[in-house]
Amino acid sequence: MKKMTITDVAKRANVSKSTVSQYLNKRFDYMSEKTRKIIEETIEELNYHPNIVARSLKQKATFTVGVIVANILHSFSTHIIRAIENCFNEQGFHIIVCNADDEPKKEKQYIQMLRAKQVDGIIIFPTGDNLDLYQLMIQDEFPIVFMDRTIEDLDIATVLLDNHLAAKLAVDHFMEKGYDRIAILTSSIIRNITPRLERIEGYKAALESHGVKFRNEYIKTADQAMISTALEELFSLDLPPAALLAGNDIVLDETLKYISDRGLRIPEDVAVIGIDEVSYSSFFTPPITSVSQPVNEMAKQAVDLLLDQMKHKGQGSKATSVIRMSPSLIERNSC
Repeated sequence: MKKMTITDVAKRANVSKSTVSQYLNKRFDYMSEKTRKIIEETIEELNYHPNIVARSLKQKATFTVGVIVANILHSFSTHIIRAIENCFNEQGFHIIVCNADDEPKKEKQYIQMLRAKQVDGIIIFPTGDNLDLYQLMIQDEFPIVFMDRTIEDLDIATVLLDNHLAAKLAVDHFMEKGYDRIAILTSSIIRNITPRLERIEGYKAALESHGVKFRNEYIKTADQAMISTALEELFSLDLPPAALLAGNDIVLDETLKYISDRGLRIPEDVAVIGIDEVSYSSFFTPPITSVSQPVNEMAKQAVDLLLDQMKHKGQGSKATSVIRMSPSLIERNSC
């Protein structure tokens, strides 16, 4: 059976090859709705499949991008990967997802692998410990966008949450509900991970804005395996906290397990707010108050920044701004 070509599609649809090409590249502004429908039906009728290799060689692009996520176990990571994939799919791009497990060595291997595969650009949740590779990509004018984390002194476009505001929204809500003995627990800050550091900074500033001096013993950071130990230390204090801000979804999971195991009640014994909306927040007993990230908007910003770099690759300057997105408080019954 003869393999259909773009020429066959153009001839059957009675349009030019360039019009079919515009359709395949999703440039629908260049044609009427009627023409678009005819080409779509013709492609289906002829069972035409574009030659991706030929297309890549002609346009000097693979129409593939890489996404290196720091830790795919975070609900934020999985949600934003899905949103990024949707945005790129609309533009005719595929994505390759890599999970670095917050390990610089794995991140380095994935960066090298993706560049060897000649992806058109990469979105990275950076570990922060591969400065030489980040600098090399800048030097090569390789399209790159950071997500969720900043690296000082690097001119790389970055999209992340306003983490100070996220902590402030939580602390303000605790204070409105009458709580002033407020603790915060985040994942380890050994590698100076931006959201974790900034949420602690925001927590301190918010307390001070209410005239409440923060207590060092109410600030805990720990790897996942040690979160229960950190919680035990908090609730063994002579004056334990009456409210707890969980710095991310993994911390929230471990916190709720601890509270359940100890027979504590929410919010009677301890009020809880989590940063990052999780799937069970609305139907947990009681439903959990959360500070939510605007995942879809963040994904679109990152994708638009990368697409713009890819479009203007080799033309010199590019946007290197840090874009901070505003969180929102979802009030429920855990506080």
